[in-house]
Amino acid sequence: MELHQSNEPQGLEIRPAAIFAFMKIFPLLILTIGFLYLAWWILPALIWFSLVALAMACYRFTYIRKIRYLVTPEIIRIRRGIFFKRIDQVELYRIKDYVLTQSFLLQIFRLMDLELRSTDPENPVIWLRGIPVSNLVDIIREHVQEARQHNRIYEIN
Repeated sequence: MELHQSNEPQGLEIRPAAIFAFMKIFPLLILTIGFLYLAWWILPALIWFSLVALAMACYRFTYIRKIRYLVTPEIIRIRRGIFFKRIDQVELYRIKDYVLTQSFLLQIFRLMDLELRSTDPENPVIWLRGIPVSNLVDIIREHVQEARQHNRIYEIN
């Protein structure tokens, strides 16, 4: 399981599972094998396409595995990037809706995608993809309610 407590107080750090990253690069690996096969039987120069596809797969795998989601009682911080880092931060009182989805493959590997819809203009939708199945939605919902009470935010429909 990829959920663990972070060094920051009262924070939960989550990252996408390795099997999720592998599922995302699987088509590139098939492409790599296809180019290798064609390079072996037809045109040896196609080996370069195979190497490019393999490099893309390695980069994508590393990129996915470097993503970090930090959930604290006040914020959600999303950190991603290898060469160029980007950190997005959303105040929890801005979260409006939670959508948990599990495709058939995600169900097999006990993973889930969590979509958080917010009123933040920079991040109206926050995706936590390929994370282990857990009670994260309940934890975030509790933190959102506490943050709204603390900041005196009231929703009027």
